Amino acid sequence: MRKAFVLCCSIALLGMPGAAGAQDWTKSKWGPNDEIGAANYMTPELVLKAASLVKTGKTYALGIPVDTKTPAYPPRTFKITIVQPGQAGIDGLGPNKATYNDDIIDTWVGIGSQLDGLGHLGVAHVYYNGNKLADFADPNGLKKLGIEKVPPMVTRGVLLDMAAYYNTDIVKEGTAFNVKEIDEAAKKQGVEIRQGDVVIFHTGWLSLIGKDDKRYSAGEPGLGVEGAKYLTSKGVVAVGADTWALEVLPFEGKTVFEVHQILLAMNGTYILENMDTAELAKDKGYEFLFVLGQPRWRGGVQSMINPIAIR
Repeated sequence: MRKAFVLCCSIALLGMPGAAGAQDWTKSKWGPNDEIGAANYMTPELVLKAASLVKTGKTYALGIPVDTKTPAYPPRTFKITIVQPGQAGIDGLGPNKATYNDDIIDTWVGIGSQLDGLGHLGVAHVYYNGNKLADFADPNGLKKLGIEKVPPMVTRGVLLDMAAYYNTDIVKEGTAFNVKEIDEAAKKQGVEIRQGDVVIFHTGWLSLIGKDDKRYSAGEPGLGVEGAKYLTSKGVVAVGADTWALEVLPFEGKTVFEVHQILLAMNGTYILENMDTAELAKDKGYEFLFVLGQPRWRGGVQSMINPIAIR
């Protein structure tokens, strides 16, 4: 198994930044101590421009509700327990009989709508900015690249409606979005992808949850290798989709999660998974103010999130 993984990682390096004669992807252009990657593209000036996109005040929750039945990449699971601490056998606390509920969550973080941090995917145990697993990964939390380092994401969001592009409700699994598809979909919608953007694909795939969980988990349409390189060349902050892994499955070749490697490890570009884009696509909300402040679990790899799109 390990030999197969190393082989896949070796193949993934061919033709990518980091291969012989190419720029060394293990060295960030923001310096040897950088831990936030493409978030560096966000500036106060960019935030002001993005805020000007708000015309109606309508908001869209891009996160999905999560429960024990939410399908997830194995072995990820979720459980919530509701308790009433110190209240057993009594009417309540104090003369006013105050009562309350608390909750305990036992879960993998990478379930439902989620943000992949830069410590999530690497190449042969090397991660963003050349950080080696043995130097920064600890069972008690990452020593570098923790999810708490990610600054608030407030920037221009761009939705690419790939379901409309293919004239279907649900884009077929195995459909890859590369330069041609990205450019044509953007042109059809009259939008331009710019540095500092968050780009999100709508495919209709999320609508399978609760209806056909087996199909939802078995594959998906998504970003291709060429498309990932294209978007990072434009300087986007993050790329997301209404799918569980963002990238196309089955994979385009023999490599494994190569798109994740290109985005996270090689370019410091964040990944947003299971984004609820249905309402935004219905309203043709192709550009908007994107706002995200994730839970800041120190040393965390990922975060459950509920980003907001505002138009």
